[in-house]
Amino acid sequence: MNSKALFVNVLTFLRVPLTLLWLCLAILQEYRGGIALALWAGLALFLSGITDLFDGMLARKWNVVSTLGKMADPLMDKIFYVITFPALVWMIVHQGESESHALLMLGFSILYLARDLWVTFMRSIGTMYGADVAAMWIGKVRTALSFPCAGCVYAYLALHRSLPASWDFPMLVACWAFEIFMIALTIVSLFTYSCAYAPYLKKALAQK
Repeated sequence: MNSKALFVNVLTFLRVPLTLLWLCLAILQEYRGGIALALWAGLALFLSGITDLFDGMLARKWNVVSTLGKMADPLMDKIFYVITFPALVWMIVHQGESESHALLMLGFSILYLARDLWVTFMRSIGTMYGADVAAMWIGKVRTALSFPCAGCVYAYLALHRSLPASWDFPMLVACWAFEIFMIALTIVSLFTYSCAYAPYLKKALAQK
C-alpha cells in the first residue's frame, strides 16, 4: 500500500476515535459545564465530519480508491450514527429539555439506524444478482448532511445554557427544522433504495 492510499485509509478510520473523543468530552461538559469543553468537543465532532468529506475526495483525486475504503467508509458512518444520535437523546433528557424534543430525536435515531440496516440488507440481496450497489445521490446527500445535523443539535445542547436567553428559541427551532428535514430525507432515501432493489428481493423470495 502506497503512502497516499495509507493516508486515505487512516483518515477514514480516524472517524471513530474522533467521534469517541467527542462523546467523552460532551459527557464531561454535561457534568462540569464550561464553554471551553463544549468547543473542544465541537472541534472533535467537526474533524470527524471532515474525514468523511476528504477521504473519498482524496482517494478519487490520487486514484487510490480501494475495496477496503469502499467497505470501511459506510461502516465508519454507521458507527458515527450509533454513537452520536443516542448520545444527543441522552443529553436532551439529562438537561431536562422538552419531552417532545427528546421523542423527536429518539424517533430520528431509530429511523436513521433502521434505514441503514434495511438498505444494507437490500444491497446484500442485490449483490447476489450482480446489481450495482454503489451509493445513490440521495444517500450521499443524507450522509453529508448527517454531520452538520449532529453538530447543530450538539451546539444547541452544549451552549444554550451559557448564551443569552433570547438565543434559546431560535437555536431550538433551527434544531427542530434540521431534524425534521433529515427525517423526511431519510424516509425518501429509504423509499428510493427499496424501490431500486425490490426486483432483486422478489427474485430471492421466489427461489425455492
